[in-house]
Amino acid sequence: MSHLPWSTIDTVLLDMDGTLLDLHFDNHFWLEHLPQRYAEVHGISREQANAHMLPLFRDHAGQLNWYCTDFWTAQLNLPIRELKREVAHLISLRPDADKFLVALRQAGKRVVLITNAHRDSLSLKMERIELAPYFDRLISSHDYGYPKEDQRFWAALQNDFAFEPERSLFIDDSLPILRSARQYGVAHLLAIREPDSRKEPKDTEEFPAVEDYRLLIDGLV
Repeated sequence: MSHLPWSTIDTVLLDMDGTLLDLHFDNHFWLEHLPQRYAEVHGISREQANAHMLPLFRDHAGQLNWYCTDFWTAQLNLPIRELKREVAHLISLRPDADKFLVALRQAGKRVVLITNAHRDSLSLKMERIELAPYFDRLISSHDYGYPKEDQRFWAALQNDFAFEPERSLFIDDSLPILRSARQYGVAHLLAIREPDSRKEPKDTEEFPAVEDYRLLIDGLV
């Protein structure tokens, strides 16, 4: 990861899941806990539950519905909010993410959380990990009606928050979302090498990646 030109960066836009928080909670919930509970409630096998749910996940990936707890509650006839609370103890911070947030505030940067997570999920996570005080704004893509993969999200964000894309840094673990930000003109982009602590590091392709937040802090202070 090359040194960031911090003097030319006014605004730092940060994703939540996989970027500041360990993606293990989300992966475990959607791929393990939810299919298991679906099987139990509907009296079917785990294999049958997977056969029903995985195609639905594929069909809606990258769309706003994919991130919407209300949508999945209706689709699966399960109380998604309550089921997430059953495994909320797995919500955890990525190493030194909080120290990075402190350093950003001390450096006088504007810091904005932009997540595709539904407000319900955002609230649950902020309840478990107290990150809200570090941010100027907490923005869910559901506020605008478009996911971060969509150029209309970025236009709505700029209209709402008045950031300068050419003087902004955006960090996210999703390569399609980083490409969307690049298309909109966000100048400084970083991916995440290891969004899920239980999985192997990922190939971030054309994007430089954050492997250790302390390295970003070193250049900032």
